[in-house]
Amino acid sequence: MATEDGTGPPPSPTGALDPGLRRTAVALIVGALAVIFDTTIMSVALDDLSGRMHASLSAVQWVSTAYLLALATVMPAAGALQAVLGGRRLWIVSLGLFLLGSLLAATAWNLPSLIAFRVVQGLGGGTLTVLLFTLVMQAAEGRAVGRVMSLITVPTALGPVLGPVLGGVILHLGDWRWIFWCNVPFCVLGILLARRRLPADRPGPGPRARLDPVGMLLLSPGIALVVLALTRIADTTGPARTVQTVLPLAAGLALLAGYLAWALRRGPRALIDIRLFRHRSLASSTALVLLSGAALYGTMLLLPLYWQQVRGESALGAALLLVPQGVGTLISRALAGRCMDRFGARPVSVVAFVLTVASTVPFGLVTATTSNTLLMAVLFVRGVGLGAAMIAIMGAAFVGLAPGEIPQGASISRVAQQVGGSAGTALLLVVLQHTSAGARTPAALASGFGTAFWWSAGFAAAALPLSLLLPGRPGPPEGTRTGGTGTPGTTSTMSGEGTTSGAGTTSGTGATRA
Repeated sequence: MATEDGTGPPPSPTGALDPGLRRTAVALIVGALAVIFDTTIMSVALDDLSGRMHASLSAVQWVSTAYLLALATVMPAAGALQAVLGGRRLWIVSLGLFLLGSLLAATAWNLPSLIAFRVVQGLGGGTLTVLLFTLVMQAAEGRAVGRVMSLITVPTALGPVLGPVLGGVILHLGDWRWIFWCNVPFCVLGILLARRRLPADRPGPGPRARLDPVGMLLLSPGIALVVLALTRIADTTGPARTVQTVLPLAAGLALLAGYLAWALRRGPRALIDIRLFRHRSLASSTALVLLSGAALYGTMLLLPLYWQQVRGESALGAALLLVPQGVGTLISRALAGRCMDRFGARPVSVVAFVLTVASTVPFGLVTATTSNTLLMAVLFVRGVGLGAAMIAIMGAAFVGLAPGEIPQGASISRVAQQVGGSAGTALLLVVLQHTSAGARTPAALASGFGTAFWWSAGFAAAALPLSLLLPGRPGPPEGTRTGGTGTPGTTSTMSGEGTTSGAGTTSGTGATRA
């Protein structure tokens, strides 16, 4: 954590993270687990909800779609809200909103009420997912980005391992309402820890930060409409596709174009300052997150569908078969973080995507009788690649950013992840629909899945050249690249990004460059 003079703690000689930073990270992780578990549990619960609520699967799908739209709507504004309220206050308010949404969803009396309460959850969860990265990276002040990322991605790694299994157990033994009751202890404990461990960072003296209402009216609905269109592509055909996907996509792109013009005019006062893309690390990371959506997130949907539709596994059985991938992701985190701090994000990302491609290819050759043991072994390797890739490309987004730029950098990165994941999922589902249309046997259906997996491997391969644009080996220690002055509070960057001085405070108001 930063000291009062803004210089921050000295780096540990053993390479370990500062204890204060660890306490901050743990407090945030506990609250974030509620969001991650809720999302991953719902991924296996929709079919069960359809039967219990006597509604079509397309109608029940809005339980997830409404949540995703709420996430996409609020994410761009997270940095501006932090500047107005302060990081700790916004975290507690957002976690409280997610708790309220969970309690309401657990008592929902019909499908429309459940969808409405999922929107409340999404508004809180979208802010939390951005703040998780923002607050920890601001506290770290540019040090040990890889190890910091390996710590704060714990919820992301645990979610795919425990979420589907927990969801399968809940649906097998109890009522679907327990999906939302499970969020309560994480939210309550997360609020208590935040009050005790997060530093107070109320806006200080000087001009008070202001929201950008025009930017919010352009950017947030624009992103939400694009996500909506992408989530509906696989569910519509013919004239319905024009109404439900093409029109929302066109409207969303038009709003985003309007925001681009507005942001260029407004400059640093815009909701998200697009000039931040002058940082090569942020620009290349954003492009990688968007592109890797098909390879990383789309495949996460294909895998359980393959086991359920081709192999006849239950939701719980499919979730258990996916455990090796989550275990590989957990194991790779610490090593990938240390390697990133030592060698830079570029080599870690290249190796990670090579592993991802190599471990996705066997699924392109999958049949209805392929050994589950072999597939689980391949999934373990794929998990190692996925974990390392996400630490490298998400961590690279913050390299070279000044403390005051971190909130907007986090918003950009998380929005890109949301849009990329939605695009990847939609694209692979469309491929699967076309390749498996008319399939009447497990063998024919497996062939359709194989084609979709080949597409996923191709997207991972396309990410390799982009990985070469990420930052390379870290530069000299802090204070040695500032013209010999050793100015306290400056943040050294990785090679390829240039010398960046990021002096300033780490308060929720957003620090400015010295």
